Amino acid sequence: MTEKAMTREEYIAKIASITRDVKFAMLTTVTAEGHLHAHPMTTQQTEFDGDVWFIGSKSSQQVQDMQARPQVNVSYSEPSKGVYVSINGTAELVTDPAKLDELWSDFYKAYFEGGKNDPDIQLIKIAAHGGEYWESDGKLRTLFRMAKGAVTGDTDLGGKNETVSL
Repeated sequence: MTEKAMTREEYIAKIASITRDVKFAMLTTVTAEGHLHAHPMTTQQTEFDGDVWFIGSKSSQQVQDMQARPQVNVSYSEPSKGVYVSINGTAELVTDPAKLDELWSDFYKAYFEGGKNDPDIQLIKIAAHGGEYWESDGKLRTLFRMAKGAVTGDTDLGGKNETVSL
């Protein structure tokens, strides 16, 4: 019996449930030399709806890279829970005071001396095109299956892995 394919909305809800409590993500951009460069970013406390939001610095190389080459990847991992997500999409540099109000927390004062009014603040919106997620059924069980697989050749590590188009 085959499993029924999930809808776009169900995939978005699934990714949202996995990433909801992950505090940091890695945002990968493409440099002028064509190299991939990953940067840690603070996960925003907004529900994933097909878009990912970050607050960055206009003067950063990362923002300059996105302005010239907007194709990016955002990855999340929470090894203690056995969940991993990779989202590919297009970055858009946004100016939206209402969205900044929604995303802002005092945490950012450490990065922006002028607070919410700092002229160096740059909102980054990633419109997701697709991604992949993996849920294992626990670190210990996965490690056991990996060790067993090394001996028996069994490649079924359990859990669930899906590649999705958004």
